[in-house]
Amino acid sequence: MLTIEVKQSIDESVLCWLATVDSDGFPNCSPKEIFTYFGDKHLIVANIASPNSVSNIQANTNVCVSFVHVFKQKGFKLKGQAIYADPTDEDYKEPLELLQSIAGTAFPIQGVILIEVSSVERVIAPGYYLVDGATEESQIESAKRTYGV
Repeated sequence: MLTIEVKQSIDESVLCWLATVDSDGFPNCSPKEIFTYFGDKHLIVANIASPNSVSNIQANTNVCVSFVHVFKQKGFKLKGQAIYADPTDEDYKEPLELLQSIAGTAFPIQGVILIEVSSVERVIAPGYYLVDGATEESQIESAKRTYGV
């Protein structure tokens, strides 16, 4: 499910957006800074300050996560089922340690959101197919100009 290309995109992305739904059916989408893959079927996300995401997952396990490389303007959308584990849950020690290695001491991880991925879709900026001759290099240069880099 999580190919080398998807894993590389995860490694290159600085934020992902986790979409959840509460018990009343209202959506919530929030940025997550500490995330990575765990094996070939799971995405793991650190709960740093995510009380809404956690309570929503406990009410409805369906989630969607999107991430896009800020300059390439390409990425992926992953859908799946999520569970939440607090740091005392021994079954999730390995994912927690992996997230902690990314977070360092800057972010206190309160738990792990473990997502079993059931579908993967590409995300690509419209400029790739609407602008004649657009390439990854031209998209990168355009994004750098936009961000003043």
